[in-house]
Order: sequence, then structure tokens, then C-alpha cells
Amino acid sequence: MPVYEYSAFNNAGKTITGVLDADSPKEARIKLRAQRVHVVDLKAIDTGRPKPRSVLTMWVPEFRAKRRRSDVNTVTRQLATLLRSGIPLAQGLSALIEQAGSREVETVLRDVREKVTQGAGLAEALGHHPHYFNELFVNMVKAGEASGNLDDVLDRLASYGQKQDRLRNKIKAALAYPMVMIVFGGLVVFVLVTFVVPNILQVIKKTDQALPLPTRLLVGTTNFLGAWWPFVLVSVLAAVVVFKLTLKNPEARFKWDRFKLRIPVLGDLLKKASVSRFAVTFSTLLKSGVPVLDALVIVRNIVDNQVLARTIDEVRERITEGADIASPLKKSGVFPPVVGYMISIGEQSGHLEEVLERIADAYDDEIEISAQKLTSLIEPILIMAMSVVVGFIVIAILMPILEIGQKARK
Repeated sequence: MPVYEYSAFNNAGKTITGVLDADSPKEARIKLRAQRVHVVDLKAIDTGRPKPRSVLTMWVPEFRAKRRRSDVNTVTRQLATLLRSGIPLAQGLSALIEQAGSREVETVLRDVREKVTQGAGLAEALGHHPHYFNELFVNMVKAGEASGNLDDVLDRLASYGQKQDRLRNKIKAALAYPMVMIVFGGLVVFVLVTFVVPNILQVIKKTDQALPLPTRLLVGTTNFLGAWWPFVLVSVLAAVVVFKLTLKNPEARFKWDRFKLRIPVLGDLLKKASVSRFAVTFSTLLKSGVPVLDALVIVRNIVDNQVLARTIDEVRERITEGADIASPLKKSGVFPPVVGYMISIGEQSGHLEEVLERIADAYDDEIEISAQKLTSLIEPILIMAMSVVVGFIVIAILMPILEIGQKARK
């Protein structure tokens, strides 16, 4: 059943907007008239898969991703609670629609409810909205429906989503301060070199004296930026676009991810984050009844690092040949040895899911420590770099001024 977005006037003359599902625009208008509202605008909403991005926009960050993750976590937790209380799935979805926090969420839930009432499974219905419910989510729901413990699986998914958000926040918090310093420091230097310094240098040039080397370098830089700053800006943006497009190539992405893991301190932080994501995702999938081989396929797409993804592919191939999970991980050289040994213990004891959870918890703590190390290391480096740049500008300006003063005293 299509979903429509409408704009209308109520009896009080107030403009109202909303969404509703109906078989046709005519039926949608009849439903709205029954609510005693006058329809001004009515249009169908495309609730299918998101359209592919164009070449010019595919590199732009998904600014709504964070809000969507929050919406999914909230909806998942609420649906788990409703199902555990004995409320049928369709009625539970109707309750979520009534209290949806945004128009987009309401539209998605209406489409999911319609497909469920038509006989589709919840996982199948959710699969039509990959921008909200990813492969991990859909496969876990499918396993929950097959095992009859859908409420428990949804509860695990909500907890998993919250853990992943906390992990992202830790990494972002570690990188936020250095990025802010770089951006504002660069803006300060740009303003000095482009607008402030040229005015001072114009006064110095009127003296017709030979300029020292630092001053000549500063003059050349200011002249270049003053005349070519649009070209510099366009070049930087073009370089970013080319870089993003290059990363679409699997081999280029693999080399870039390998380079990131080799960066001192930062690489250690990124590796620990990927291992933590691997452990908690694998554990959640196994607890929900997803087979090991299927779980590894899903985990491969979650780690967000091609180096670890290829290692997981090798692990999966070895398992199909009869090997255990731990042995390929130990030999990979990517996963820390302790992870392989702990997984080996989990396999032997039959408590692999619990061991993976402990690994994730341990690495979450280590991520916080690594983030603090990264911040404490980058901060003095940035301060020193800014001091050198600003100091050079000050020296380049003061040297000719001091020479003018010396000549004046003579």
C-alpha cells in the first residue's frame, strides 16, 4: 500500500501536515475528509531503496546517519518491549507509528506495517529500507523469527546499536579536539597572511630597502594566496573528490586502510576499534542464532576496514575447509594474538559468545586509553606547529622594521 504525505487545513483554519497509507490518492483524500480536514497537497512517498548517489554527491557524508541510528535504536527497544508484553507485531508497529519521532520514521514504519499485514515477514519488510536497517539488522531479525525469540533478538539489537554509538563517540571525541585546532589555526593563519600582513608589508615596501629572506618569502606567499586563493580552494576540493572516488576501488581502499593501521598511535586506536566491532557483532549474531559462516559474511561488512575484512574472508575459507576460528586469526598478523587465544578458549569451552563479549568490553576500555594517548600526543605537536608558523610571520615582519629603526638612529 502506498504511503502519502499531505498538507491540509482543519476546521480551525490551522495548517496540518502528516503521512498516511492508502491504496490510491482517492482513498487517501477520503480518509482525510473523514478526519474533517481540507486537503491542500497530497503526494506519494517513495519508501523503497535509496537512490544511488551521483558522482558529484557520493562523497558527501551522510549527515543524517547519526539521527537514523538513534531512531532505529529507540524503535527497536520499544518494539522488543511491546512484543515481550504479548502485543501482536502489527499492533506493535501501529503503536510505534503513533509515537514516531519524525516524519521519515513514521513513513518507514507505515510501509513495514503494510508489508507485514500483507503476509511478509518482519525481516523481509525491513529489508526494503537498508538506509535504516542494514544487513546485520535484517539477518538477526530473520534468525529471531525462525527461532521464535524475536523480542530477545530485538533487545540485543538495541543494546548492540547503543554500544556501537558509544564506540563511535569515543573515537570522535579523540579526534574532535585536534581537528578543531587544525581548522581554527588554519583560518587564523589564512586571515593573517591574506588580509593583515599585506597591509603591513605595503608600508615596509615604501621604504625601498632590501628585504630580508624571511620577509621576501612571506611577501611571495601573500601575493600567491591573494591572487590564487580561489584556485587553491578549488584544487583542495577537487583533491578531496578524487580521493573519495579513488577509495571506491577495492584495492585502493585496502592500501589506504593498511596505511591507516600503520600510523603510530592512531593506527592502534583504529585497529582496537575494528577488533571491538568484530567481537561484539560476531557475538550478537551467534547469540541470535545466525550460523557461523553467515555471521562472518555480515561481520566482514561491519568492521569498516578492508585489511580486517580480507582476514575475515580468509578465516571463513579456512572454516569451510574444516579449520576452527581461532587458528586463522592467530596466523593473520592483523588480529592481536590474545584475541586468537581467547577465541580458542571460547570454542573449546562452548562459550564463544561470552568470550567475544569479554573481548569487546576489554577493547572498549583500551580504546579510551588509546584515545587519551592520541589527544595528549597531537595537542603539543599542533601547538608547536602553530607557534612555528606564527613565529615566522612575526619575525618576517619585525626584521625590516628593526632595520628601518636602526637606519633612523644612524
